[in-house]
Amino acid sequence: MDYQEWEKSVPESMKVDSVWKVTAYRRATFLSDLCWDDVTALLKDRHTISIADQLNRAVGSMGANIAEGYSRSTGKDRALFYQHALGLARESRDWYYKGRHILGDDIFNPRVQIISEIIRLLVTMIPQQRGYLVREEQSSYETG
Repeated sequence: MDYQEWEKSVPESMKVDSVWKVTAYRRATFLSDLCWDDVTALLKDRHTISIADQLNRAVGSMGANIAEGYSRSTGKDRALFYQHALGLARESRDWYYKGRHILGDDIFNPRVQIISEIIRLLVTMIPQQRGYLVREEQSSYETG
């Protein structure tokens, strides 16, 4: 199923909520639906049962943290939940990598593309919510 086809299948009651405007939330929710079949495939091999569980938890929690963060009243609070979602996105990518032997590249590669998009979006959203960027100070290094 592609994204446009999936989005048409989402109930209107989900789409009318203002969190639906958040692209990272929509992509995370889409990934969660895709993940259902991936987890089912991983559960069929005893070597990847624990990977299936961890992947399911990480992917499922990603959208939930974006939704919860969106509902917070301050940028600082929103940023904290978006940071959790960012960590979960990276964790999900790691679990997909570990399950790639069962899932295959035709599943692994598109899933990682979606996760990479979510990561890019969150990396932009977090400093916007904080109101400042986090960067290291410029230092000059000298060699003796």
